[in-house]
Amino acid sequence: MSDVSTPRSAGASTRLNVSLWAAQVVLAVTLAGGGAWKIATPFEIVAATFPWAGETGPGLLYASAVFDVLGGLGVLLPSLTRIAPRLTVLAALGVVVLMVSATVFHLARGEAADTPLNIALAAVALVVAWGRHARVPIAPRS
Repeated sequence: MSDVSTPRSAGASTRLNVSLWAAQVVLAVTLAGGGAWKIATPFEIVAATFPWAGETGPGLLYASAVFDVLGGLGVLLPSLTRIAPRLTVLAALGVVVLMVSATVFHLARGEAADTPLNIALAAVALVVAWGRHARVPIAPRS
């Protein structure tokens, strides 16, 4: 019986590992790419795209963009380089906090239509944090 469950659990672990890598790449591209776009694009264009940015000013926009970039890099680079890979878990939890904060911000402004992406990214980040902490952690370089 253990011979049958061992390959099955090894296969499940491999699938979970691949899924976590995919989730980490999606988070990194979405967050770091979006944050870099907000930083590199003239404020007037970003404000036209996101009305909240024009109404709250550039400070909040650029602060959130920096946190997006840091979160995106943080969920991928420590695991990829295997330098302090446990930071991936902390970065993923930071992304959850960032996305929950963004959701609350938009809901408070009556912008519920702007929250699905935030909720989805928070859920993906939560799965990454759980998976890289409890199920398939990345071993640090030796």
